[in-house]
Amino acid sequence: MKKLLGVTGCPTGIAHTFMAAEALRRAAEAAGAEIKVETNGAIGVENALTAAEIAEADCIIIACDKKVEMDRFRGKPVLEVSVGQGIQHAAKLVEEAMSGKVPVYGGTAPADAADEMFRLEGKSGAAHEIYKHLMNGVSHMIPFVVAGGVLIAVSFLWGIYSFDPNSDQYNPAAALLKQIGGYAMGLMVPVLAAYIAESIANRPGLVAGFVAGVIAAGTGSGFIGGILGGFLAGYLCKYLVHSLSGLSKEFEGLKSIFLIPLVSVAVIGVIMCLTAEPIASINAAMMDFLSNLQNSNPIILGIVIGCMSAFDMGGPVNKAAYVTGTLLLGQGNYYFMAGVSAACITPPILIALATTIFRNKFTKNERAAGLVNYILGCTHITEGAIPFAAKSPLTVLPILMLGSSISAVLTYMMKIQVPAPHGGFLILALVDQPVAWVLCILAGSLVGAVIYGLTRKKPEQE
Repeated sequence: MKKLLGVTGCPTGIAHTFMAAEALRRAAEAAGAEIKVETNGAIGVENALTAAEIAEADCIIIACDKKVEMDRFRGKPVLEVSVGQGIQHAAKLVEEAMSGKVPVYGGTAPADAADEMFRLEGKSGAAHEIYKHLMNGVSHMIPFVVAGGVLIAVSFLWGIYSFDPNSDQYNPAAALLKQIGGYAMGLMVPVLAAYIAESIANRPGLVAGFVAGVIAAGTGSGFIGGILGGFLAGYLCKYLVHSLSGLSKEFEGLKSIFLIPLVSVAVIGVIMCLTAEPIASINAAMMDFLSNLQNSNPIILGIVIGCMSAFDMGGPVNKAAYVTGTLLLGQGNYYFMAGVSAACITPPILIALATTIFRNKFTKNERAAGLVNYILGCTHITEGAIPFAAKSPLTVLPILMLGSSISAVLTYMMKIQVPAPHGGFLILALVDQPVAWVLCILAGSLVGAVIYGLTRKKPEQE
């Protein structure tokens, strides 16, 4: 029996990570192979692979959109793809892993194996590496955004001006919560830049990355400046590590603690300061455009946000909409995030409603998964709809995008404000029009559910 190992991880570490792990387990069982899967989730590494298991493995499947420790696999056959491929093409990955044609990590891949990996991945290696570096920053940033955003939102329960000592609404507890939340939100861009750089250059990139992010946040370069600074810091540190690799081992401490931090921080600091003004102008123009669009044309904005949120459900397009919403949230714009949240909540609710209304169109297992989607949807976890979309993406994805667009458009038209970046219906007490917001989401979900149910064929067997 072939012994396989797997490693899965997605930017948020909530749903895709464990869905890919389960898909690989099922595919390996069906193929008659033994597999152990390590998950790199939101709470850290679980089911970690041991050195003995790696030594005995015939192949390792890495289905990740975030950085994982790869040096431990050197000299072993490694098949590396995105987490989405791990969910959608698990059987194909297991088949390839068992073929004996997988390239050795750190070695040379046979031509046919390299071609197969390219077909599975569907994207260039360089593009996927850049995406992984970016998502490493995003995955570390999101907990700061959620914690800070929710604390700020909770402080508003005492009044929108409860933090102001000169206001009649002032409350010391609310002011303290808002202050703590503000500190957490203030770390958003520095953490993003730091962990992009860390993904590229490992620990040497952290210092320069943090400095780049702090400068970006302090000069108004914001999200764009943080991303650019993170990549510049990472690749600069990687170059410095390579350039100084010829130094004697006696100078290892001097290199890592003094030379690389000093040179990288100085160079990146100068670049970030010199480019701060033009990048800040671009960042401000983009944010102003989005803010104005929600007032001048909420229908177009809602359609764009709805389609982005439902297109890959937790993937890079979805994350682009979500991160933009969190950035505007940090600037005091609570309207934009309301539409993003509504669009993200809609897909799982849509699936849940469809499996409830059109029970005879779904198998017993699908109906059970539909019930779980009620919980996932209510807590803002979009990924619950992925298994249904993966079975028929050309049919299901447009329906999900339509439902999310309706929810977002209605939310923007009603000018609903959501001051927290996550939580779903758990944060209804913080929403200025909670009933209207829920109705907007249910409207989009119900329309999509009816279309999905009517267009779906009855299963051949339960």
